[in-house]
Amino acid sequence: MSWCVLYVRSCCEKKVAQVCRTHGVAHYLPLRQETKIYQRRKVTVQLPLFKGYVFVDDDPEQRIHLHRTNQIIRWMQPENESVLRDQLEQIRLALLADPRLEGPVAFRPGRRVRIKGGVFMGIEGVLGLRKGKSKVRLNVEMIAQSVALDVDADLIEFIDD
Repeated sequence: MSWCVLYVRSCCEKKVAQVCRTHGVAHYLPLRQETKIYQRRKVTVQLPLFKGYVFVDDDPEQRIHLHRTNQIIRWMQPENESVLRDQLEQIRLALLADPRLEGPVAFRPGRRVRIKGGVFMGIEGVLGLRKGKSKVRLNVEMIAQSVALDVDADLIEFIDD
């Protein structure tokens, strides 16, 4: 498979993912859970983790189905596809551990770390601090976005680059 990133129109990520499912196009749309309160009722919704982005298999025969949606703004090819796949796998593992991840935060380079315990054990990312707490950012460098995981400082080990 050859993966690429689709930048899609606002609020159309799920529509594009549905077209992919309908036409058998391999895709990945990371969704996070968020609980909202509407008129005194709690509702849990699934929102795209990276607004405006869908990751798809770049099959030239299947592109026509996606073009027909008129939802795609830009097709982006990764410079290093294996790095993109590894980063998406880290995001997938983190969402399996906790589907209520914080939404995207601005990409800031930092020191590479691995989480050595807890529900996020084994996940690698970039260390950052926010509001006095240790945060590990899982980056998708191609779209310059990341998600943050709350992690106790004693569960973090540095990875030598």
